[in-house]
Amino acid sequence: MSENTKAAKAVEKVDADYSLEAVPESARKGFWNMFFVMVGFTFFSASMSVGAKLGNGLDLSGFIWACIIGGVILSAYCGVLAFIGASTGMTMDLLCRRAFGTKGSYLSSFLLGFTQIGWFGVGVAMFSIPAAELLGVNEWVLTIIAGLLMTATAATGMKGMALRNKTFVLCMKGLEIVAYISVPLIVILGVYSMITAGVEGGGLAAIFGQSAGKISLFTGVGYVIGSFISGGTATPNFIRFAKNRKVAVWTTVIAFFLGNTLMFCFGAIGGAFTGKEDIFYVMIAQGLAIPALIVLGANIWTTNNNALYTGGLGLANITGKPMKHLTWVAGIIGTALAIWLYYNFVGWLNILNCALPPIGMIVILDYFKNRSKYDGKHTEAVVNWFNVLGIIAAAIVANFLQWGIAAVNAMVVSAIFFFIGELTGANK
Repeated sequence: MSENTKAAKAVEKVDADYSLEAVPESARKGFWNMFFVMVGFTFFSASMSVGAKLGNGLDLSGFIWACIIGGVILSAYCGVLAFIGASTGMTMDLLCRRAFGTKGSYLSSFLLGFTQIGWFGVGVAMFSIPAAELLGVNEWVLTIIAGLLMTATAATGMKGMALRNKTFVLCMKGLEIVAYISVPLIVILGVYSMITAGVEGGGLAAIFGQSAGKISLFTGVGYVIGSFISGGTATPNFIRFAKNRKVAVWTTVIAFFLGNTLMFCFGAIGGAFTGKEDIFYVMIAQGLAIPALIVLGANIWTTNNNALYTGGLGLANITGKPMKHLTWVAGIIGTALAIWLYYNFVGWLNILNCALPPIGMIVILDYFKNRSKYDGKHTEAVVNWFNVLGIIAAAIVANFLQWGIAAVNAMVVSAIFFFIGELTGANK
């Protein structure tokens, strides 16, 4: 019996999230359950802020091409991971144990967990800082309160995720903060913001022309990919509950391409019109302060639940403990880092673009090259060194290479290390 199997059996009675084992067929969900989970995941207010940065840096054609190129790369990457997640029923951390080894997966779990914890912090601060300014209260006080409340509702995990997408209730016991209503509300708010900006600004070309040229197309594509490469790499954590591979791939591709693009449009047009790069301040400048606090706040809350869930899974893989209690640890860390991350947002996107794509790429290559490792029981290696080194080398190269798209550069470098490991027989 492998170490992984023993750990799974030890927590079977208390770990309804299957954080250390494959999701059984009895717990799988159909198209609409998974669709609302994934759309609620991608409808993230931070993506609207990324859109605002794109709108303030690119002309209209540049913005369109950045969304198309970045969206295709991101949705293809996530779609393949969704296929793997539904096929195996495993979390990304369990998949990484196969690809990187039991100890080697600690690096990938740390990176995945830390970046999702970081996104949680960004989301908390995106809500608390503008809200504190409007309400005249200390931003740290509101950040701590918001962070702890969001953590409380995330601690119950995936079992409550479908419920949160069908209910709009706030309850301290639980799980009842939801995306099913916040998603259409954010569409209404975003469309209103776009139409208002378009009419008052003299058309899209004129609006985007106000500040075009601040960033290159490659940089814009990097923003698109970086905006959700962290959540995208964690796709198996959620989509493993899908009934079959067809449901998994379609819901993921729709959510990551159409959902993300829509969020960029909401942020870009209003951002280019107002000159603001934070979506809350864009809405405030358009006279939408109260709707923004309510709708975007609810949206951040539900997406942050998903981020903390992934952060908890990463800590569970490293410690071997059930993720429910570790979610509290993740939430406290994210809350503590929230304000610093908010003021270093672009640097944060660059870190994500460099560090995370190699993890997903190596898992993808390893799954299709060594399929038997992912079917049933497998004696896991301790460390697959070339795969682990592939993450490190790819992140370094992508960070320092000043050409192309950082995420794609990172994937190419990690693939080279993977095939070297395979050809030399170093990978197990």
